[in-house]
Amino acid sequence: MKKKTNKGLEAIPPGESRTIYVANRQAPWAGTEVYIAPEEYPDNTIKSSKYTAWNFIPKNLFEQFRRIANFYFLCVGIIQLSLGDDTPVSPVTSIMPLVFVVFVTAIKQGYEDWLRHKADNEVNKSPVHVIRQDELVEIMSQDIRVGDIVKVQSDESFPCDLVMLSSDDPEGNCHITTASLDGETNLKIHSSVPDTAHYNTIPELKGLYASVECQEPEPDLYRFVGRINIYKSPNEPAAVRTLGPENMLLRGARLKNTPYIYGVAVHTGQETKMALNSHTKLGKRSVIEKSMNTYLLFYLFVLLAETTLCTGLKYWYIGRVGEPWYVGEDPSKRPEFLEGLVDFLAFLVLFNYVIPISLYVTVEFQKFLGSIFISWDIEMYDEKNNLKAQANTSDLNEELGQIEYVFTDKTGTLTENEMCFRQCSIGGTQFEEYNGSLVHMSSRVPVSTANMEAAVEEFLVAIALCHTVHVHSNNSSANSTPVKANGVSMDSAASFEYQASSPDEKALVEAADRFGITFLGQTRITEGKSAGDFLKISVRGEEKEYELLHILEFDPTRKRMSAIIKLPNGNIRLYTKGAESALLPLCLSGERDKTLYHVNQFAEIGLRTLVYCIKELNEEQYADIKSKMTEARNALQDREEKVNAVITYIEKDFHLLGATGVEDKLQDGVSDTIEALRLAGVKVWVLTGDKQETAVNISHSCTHFQRGMNELYLVQQRTMQQCADTILQHLKSISQSRYQHSSTVTGNTRRIQEDHVTTHALVVDGMSLAHILTDHRDLFMELCQNCTAVLCCRMSPLQKAEVVKLMKASPEHPITLAIGDGANDCSMIQEAHVGVGIMGKEGRQAVRASDFAFARFQFLKKLLLVHGHYYYIRLATLVQYFFYKNVAFISPQLLFQFYNGYSQTTLYDTAFLTFYNIFFTSLPILLYGLFEQNMKKVDLMKNPELYKDIAKNRRLDIFHFLYWTILGIWHALVNYYGPMYLFWDAPSLMPDQTMFGNFGLGTFIFTAVVIVVNLKMAVETHYWTWLNHFAIWGSIIVYFLFTLVYSAIMFGWPIDNDDMYYVFLQLLSSPTVWLALLVLVTACMVPDIFIKVIFKHIRPSRVQHKQMKMKNKLQQLKTSISTVSEQMLLSVQSSRAPSRATTPNIEGVRYVTRSETAELVTTL
Repeated sequence: MKKKTNKGLEAIPPGESRTIYVANRQAPWAGTEVYIAPEEYPDNTIKSSKYTAWNFIPKNLFEQFRRIANFYFLCVGIIQLSLGDDTPVSPVTSIMPLVFVVFVTAIKQGYEDWLRHKADNEVNKSPVHVIRQDELVEIMSQDIRVGDIVKVQSDESFPCDLVMLSSDDPEGNCHITTASLDGETNLKIHSSVPDTAHYNTIPELKGLYASVECQEPEPDLYRFVGRINIYKSPNEPAAVRTLGPENMLLRGARLKNTPYIYGVAVHTGQETKMALNSHTKLGKRSVIEKSMNTYLLFYLFVLLAETTLCTGLKYWYIGRVGEPWYVGEDPSKRPEFLEGLVDFLAFLVLFNYVIPISLYVTVEFQKFLGSIFISWDIEMYDEKNNLKAQANTSDLNEELGQIEYVFTDKTGTLTENEMCFRQCSIGGTQFEEYNGSLVHMSSRVPVSTANMEAAVEEFLVAIALCHTVHVHSNNSSANSTPVKANGVSMDSAASFEYQASSPDEKALVEAADRFGITFLGQTRITEGKSAGDFLKISVRGEEKEYELLHILEFDPTRKRMSAIIKLPNGNIRLYTKGAESALLPLCLSGERDKTLYHVNQFAEIGLRTLVYCIKELNEEQYADIKSKMTEARNALQDREEKVNAVITYIEKDFHLLGATGVEDKLQDGVSDTIEALRLAGVKVWVLTGDKQETAVNISHSCTHFQRGMNELYLVQQRTMQQCADTILQHLKSISQSRYQHSSTVTGNTRRIQEDHVTTHALVVDGMSLAHILTDHRDLFMELCQNCTAVLCCRMSPLQKAEVVKLMKASPEHPITLAIGDGANDCSMIQEAHVGVGIMGKEGRQAVRASDFAFARFQFLKKLLLVHGHYYYIRLATLVQYFFYKNVAFISPQLLFQFYNGYSQTTLYDTAFLTFYNIFFTSLPILLYGLFEQNMKKVDLMKNPELYKDIAKNRRLDIFHFLYWTILGIWHALVNYYGPMYLFWDAPSLMPDQTMFGNFGLGTFIFTAVVIVVNLKMAVETHYWTWLNHFAIWGSIIVYFLFTLVYSAIMFGWPIDNDDMYYVFLQLLSSPTVWLALLVLVTACMVPDIFIKVIFKHIRPSRVQHKQMKMKNKLQQLKTSISTVSEQMLLSVQSSRAPSRATTPNIEGVRYVTRSETAELVTTL
């Protein structure tokens, strides 16, 4: 791609940028340039759907058969078909369940995709207005092309990414809201370059010749690098203006309080930033899913072992006794190797049902339906902001019950992110706000607004000028623009309000307003010698205008922002604010020591601090800065690096004015939540960008650091060796302190038992962490794992993610959760096993990046202790139960081969093999997975230690796996050998004095299996609803009804049931069969129930211990009430007989305390 370069500007490397002609036309006098035609770019169609009517079937089938279980059963079905007459069971037994599972999944995915198609069409076919052939025409959104001039009116969304050309405002400004992109609801001002601002009518736009050069599309919402060339006449060179994010109107944002704007389309369709940010997050897998896959591989190995065993035994048996006489000689007998392969595959088909085909689809439905309960939880609903909890994924519900580490942001997550000015330090003197006035801390004397000290006024003016706050009018009509540019003419302060993306800035500007220095807004003058941007402030009632020359915006690397201002007297001054660690080293004058002392005092009481500085500039210095800044901002490549280099050149040699302290209150319930997590065995780490003193104070306030904890500091470590020495010193001190309470020390690593008296808290800063992440990861992990609480301060967003990644990679591989509310938390939210977003005041980027989201940190307690507990118990039992019921079902098939000469004869009818996992046993476990509650919610909330019962995937450990497997084998042995021994010598079982044959035996065993398996689900169920009753007893009834009809009617197709004709009716007519069923079911269930009772008393879990404790307390309450009632009754009877009146004897009666009564009433 060939491009024309402009003198003084950096050349644009091919392939890294694009040139777009406004309205797709070139200026006749501008020369010919080769550029990409708009047809070569994507159209404006948005596509979120996966399928079309033509590719749905092949694409969906391909995706479904990538799943190992589906592919396995497909292979089994193909094997059955290929075996022909040698297959032991009908191919229908594998193909029909597979078709059912695939069909149900396809319907679900097809419906979801249809909804996406519907949503896409609503957007793609919405009407928009563009200028085509010098006329305003209406087209569909999907037909917008790159280069089109688009008109957007008030309250409409921008249909694609536009570079703003003009608006109804002569200054070229407009107000937008980006709530649908980042959740920020405040109005933002975007603008055109001054050269195109007056092109705000169609006739004027006809005469606009311009081209836009910009980088190729990228997903960063807050970054745009480009320039616009305006060709005004043949005799003038093209006017070149830089473009940034403030000139960009992104698809999805909405125009507000501005009648209309015109913009040129630069990114359309799938290239818009909104589309680039809508990509699905990388999938996360839960521990249960990993365990489930492990179990599948184990049972696959069992299947192959059973198949190999039976194949070998068959040939051993034939070699010993010979072929059965009825087989006869086969002249077309296959070679021995091929015959052995056919037998192996036949046994594989016979036993393949040990792998549960419906497991995946059941788990998928359970997760999908279960995730809805989170959004339905009224106790996780924030009524104040009308925000309910939401699950952005259903894949990690059960992972909420496995969390071992919580990594949390501080500001907006633990705190309210509602800032309130409290104190400040000006010229080394400390002030605070009292009753709306600024007073001296020492004398409590208010600062006079009329006779304000010069230093105080200069400091407040710095606050009123150095910010990015906008002014919004409150008394404007709906049909007018309330704020012209950002300036307003106001008769009273009540007619406007401040809007800011940073709560700190808003709080400080409002504080300056209360103290007599009021920011009135920003205006722009586009013509004449005085053209420029101006900030208007009121200084003790006198309005003044300051020219805004440059804004050097805040970034987390510099930790500061600056504004270059031209004062009313003509002097030029640089105002800068930022973190004390970033600014104090750059100050040459001012009360540095006193200010630093005050800043530390502010931090100790939990205030957020900012330092303000100024720097005087002369005309020559500013001209040099302006030249360098213009050159850097005009660069298309490496623009940010070049701009930062210029900013570093500017921001130095300051004069210190003072510092501010702003309070950010703790959210309700934070301390209780952190304490509950600690009792649950979950370690909490706070990761924040705040300064050390502020972060430590907040940790104390929210009980993250408890009283009596030994605080260890790993801060200001300037070398790797110094960092390593400090860590070793801390490990040594921990070892010594704990050795006093325990004689057990774990080797040279100094890893100490957790049962100790002294607990430790660790404080780490970003500087030290940089060394740790480079060379001392293992040593640092060893230190952290011996600390109860860890606080990391002065961290960058990348460091937050690195810390989470470091913990995930530790030898224990703990399950982690990260929670935050801002864009700087997205990296750690996505890095953790589970990410939680707080719907706060810093936008919705964290919510979009998260797996779960809600409005308040305190909701995390219920999310983990209740929802996490339930989800894990439900799904862990579901997985174990599925394998158990298939072991109980298919093991008799294996045992039957030992008694039929390994002839591959099936024990069960084809219909039973087909419908066992689909209709007879699946619904009860699905409903169990949705509704089971093994403990009451109130008990789980009041007793966080119950969370430890399910930690570390305990319900899917080897002990529980063996228990369920052995139980399945036991039930299979009872149900197979029970009939053999019960009926061994029975002369008759049927009314016609005959014994039942193979199909009668198989039907009897299958009936016992169905009853036992469903009763096992009843034994496991603690929380009964009518749906559970319907599913369990209904499944048994459905089996009986189906089999009655199936054995009474001969179908022939698709299932040949000739052998089953009248079999079930004969079984049900025999009293012996009913008695035998009772014996078998009892023999299966009694040991299981007995084992549960024994373990409940010998080795109770925390849940069972709590249940028994509550039961004992309830019994005590009943006994006490009964005893007191009897004594009171005796007292009343005695009072009716005065001669025999006695005082009731209630000695020995233990009265229940009020707290115990309340607890018991709650439990009841």
